[in-house]
Formats: sequence, structure tokens, C-alpha cells
Amino acid sequence: MKHFAIHINPAFSDQPGIFALLEKLAEEYDIIFYGLQEQRNILPDFIRVFSLEWKPLPQIDCVLVFGGDGTILRAKKLALQTKAPILGINLGYLGFLSETTLTELKASIRDLLNCKYKLLNRMLISCHLKREGKIIYHNLALNDAVIYKAETPRLIHVRIFNGGRFVFDTRCDGVIASTPTGSTAYSLSAGGPLLSPEMQAIILSPINPHLLSIRPMVFPARDRILMKVYGLGEPAWLQVDGVNCVRIQENDEVLITASRQVVPFIKLSNRTFYQILRKKLHLGK
Repeated sequence: MKHFAIHINPAFSDQPGIFALLEKLAEEYDIIFYGLQEQRNILPDFIRVFSLEWKPLPQIDCVLVFGGDGTILRAKKLALQTKAPILGINLGYLGFLSETTLTELKASIRDLLNCKYKLLNRMLISCHLKREGKIIYHNLALNDAVIYKAETPRLIHVRIFNGGRFVFDTRCDGVIASTPTGSTAYSLSAGGPLLSPEMQAIILSPINPHLLSIRPMVFPARDRILMKVYGLGEPAWLQVDGVNCVRIQENDEVLITASRQVVPFIKLSNRTFYQILRKKLHLGK
């Protein structure tokens, strides 16, 4: 590995400290760093700027993401288009998706150069918004795709089907469709189960359902989950990985399937998923 793309949380205060460290690593290990044009206003001169619209793209061996879990989610497109794995450097709070820290970065780069790492592929879900039978929006989610009631104070109705078979109907604030990676995020806050990131499954977690008998459900990744939204006083939102993407109107349908694409993550340590749960979420303490 010699070619690294950089994606940094632009709100992080000590950007000069990060760039000073990267410049030393570039000189010491003969590394070439790249950054996206959208972040060119914060990038120093030694980092080469490129666009995802370029053809061909420069060779990228790894995407270094400086920030918290939200920043890693924003770097998803960069990883997918360059086909490079992500190494998360935690600058946030929980840092559940991060593998290393800023103080450990030099040692982590050394391990990468010496091929002392593993790759963990994390599944994506494909989200299609259908209106009057036509697909008007499509996106991929690493964590989750969320139907949310938005500004209306009233509950919305969501009718859920699996492969054309009716599952249940619920009045709620919304529904979270989550990957196993997203099982430790918004879905968990809504009462959803914890899944190992190596699993292939889709989690549906209703948000504040009117009936207590409506519970989160886990479906095989091969299933096709369709959610029809109705009973709207005002348009709802479709959120993908924490970003409001498109308005949902009466009788719109949201189709959730497992994507064929995956996002590879660098794994440097031998820490298990359960060790991370105990440390990050204080599981069982």
C-alpha cells in the first residue's frame, strides 16, 4: 500500500496536527496522499486533489477516514468508487466503526505497509423509493435507511410486505431498515437487536409504534422488504445513513434489498466484536 485517500471531518479543530503527521508519514514511508476536490479548501499542498468524476480514477489502496462514525458513513461513496478499504481513525465519541486512533496512526500505517491486516466486508442495503410505480430515488446504506414522519406531530402508517406477503401494519414515528453494521446505531436506540457485522440480514425497527406488540424483526438478506407509507398529514422524509435525502408522499413505497456491493474495512487488531461491545457500549457491565 502506497496510495492513500484522505477523508476528514471538516469540523475537527486540530486539522493542522493531522496534516503535519501525514506529511511526516509521506516523507518517511514514501506514501502518496489524495483528497477529494470537495475538501480542497482544507487540504495542504502535499495532498493531491482528485474528483470521483475523473476517468480513470487514481489508484487508491486505502481510504483513511479521520472523524467519528458519521464521517465514515460520508466516506462510503469514496470507498465504493475507488474499491479501496476503509481505515477509520476515531476523532469522535463512540467510534464504533473506527479501528485505530490518531496516536496509533503511525504504527497502523506500518502494519498496512507490511500487510499485517485483514479485511472485513460489510453489507449494504439498497433503498428504492417508488412513486406511482416508478423509481424516483435510489441509494445505498451502510448503516440504515429510515422512514421518518418529519414535521408532522401525528403518527404515520407504514404497511410492510416481504416478497409480496403482508407482514404487519403499524402506526409509528417511522421505521428503520438497518444492516448488521447499523444494528449498533439508530436501530439499537429504537430497541433493535445487536447483530455481528459479518452477518447477512436486514433489521426492521419501528420507531415508537402505537402498539407494544409491534417489535423489531430480522429478515434474511435474500428477502425483499417493501414498506408502503400512507396516512400522511404532511410529507415524511427518507433518511439514508443519517442524511435527509428525499421527501416521501402519500402512498409512496420504499423497497429494501441487500446490495451486491460491499464496503471492505481494514481490521488491524484481534479484538472481537464482543470485546468492542463491552468496551464501547459497556455491555454486561
